[in-house]
Amino acid sequence: MQLRYQYRVYPTPGQRDMLARSFGCARVVFNDALRARQDAYAAGVKISDTEVQKQVVTEAKKTPQRAWLAEVASVVLVQACQDARRAYRNWFDSLSGKRKGRKVGAPRFRSRKDNRQAIRLTRNGFSLRSNGKLYIAKVGELKVAWSRELPSEPSSVSIIKDAAGRYFASFVVETTDDPLPQCDAEVGIDLGLTTFAVLSDGKVIESPKFFRRAERTLRKAQQSLSRKQKGSKNRVKARIRVAQAHAKVADARKDWAHKQSTAIIRENQAVFVEDLCVTGLARTRLAKSVHDAGWAMFTRLLEEKATRYGRTFVKVDRFYPSSQLCSACGKKDGPKPLSIREWQCAACGAVHDRDLNAAKNIHAAGRAEWLNACGGTVNPAA
Repeated sequence: MQLRYQYRVYPTPGQRDMLARSFGCARVVFNDALRARQDAYAAGVKISDTEVQKQVVTEAKKTPQRAWLAEVASVVLVQACQDARRAYRNWFDSLSGKRKGRKVGAPRFRSRKDNRQAIRLTRNGFSLRSNGKLYIAKVGELKVAWSRELPSEPSSVSIIKDAAGRYFASFVVETTDDPLPQCDAEVGIDLGLTTFAVLSDGKVIESPKFFRRAERTLRKAQQSLSRKQKGSKNRVKARIRVAQAHAKVADARKDWAHKQSTAIIRENQAVFVEDLCVTGLARTRLAKSVHDAGWAMFTRLLEEKATRYGRTFVKVDRFYPSSQLCSACGKKDGPKPLSIREWQCAACGAVHDRDLNAAKNIHAAGRAEWLNACGGTVNPAA
């Protein structure tokens, strides 16, 4: 399977200037390609990918208005044109139903004011040197902080500048990881806000609340930014400080989610999680806490690592009443407000912790779906 390996890079001032030119040229080519496709669609004319590339790259370089496109590597311009083609095709595939998942809107033009810039290069635009540096065409050799070795030769690389002013190299590599050894453990996971997750085996993962802990620092940085005059250099510096504070929170949350998901996948052969509607929950009064928890990222990492290491991952339907069922006898006790954290089953008298009981029910429902137990019992006690 293909994976991305991302590393921090440290360009020199001259290389930063050249990268800025590459970002700008890629943005212009992307917008020109998008405009050419829109004009052709409005006129009812079919235009091929080759014609678009010839118009916005090859012919554009010969004009005085776009002569500066020749200053950057041609592979950067070609890949920007391909990105526009893919964005336009994804939109049409989404409209026709060929593309799975949520509907995607029409591609939008890129702005020079976007705080995140990126270019993509294929094998003929970069190379890995013996001195450990990354060579980018017409940019030079970039210093890379190699935190781990690449598992194989990369097929492409993206050079990214984030909102905090940091530069990254993101390689696409092919991996052939061996499956983890088989184990007998299975687990159902109930995600929450008070505690991040409660597992069906009784383990509790406390919520780190990275955003809540850094909220005071973020507020002060944002207040300082709001007091700066628009267009001034001090406002640019203040904006970078705000972006750096947010990047620190996001990086900590992502690192924590990676560690927790890796531990769960290593210890369990099958993992069952409730399919939460995070988008809907983010529209409630709990929106800040929901975003801070990062449920969607956590479940995505679980699914990716389960596929990578030969584990089973199952999502339980979001309408499954995991908090209303007794995990001992299966009696449905009805909905309960969030303030009730412990309850007693009226049928069998068992006393349940709300989250642990939900985790056990998720485990039972997910296991039944995994084994395709049509009409069979999903009672874990049975």
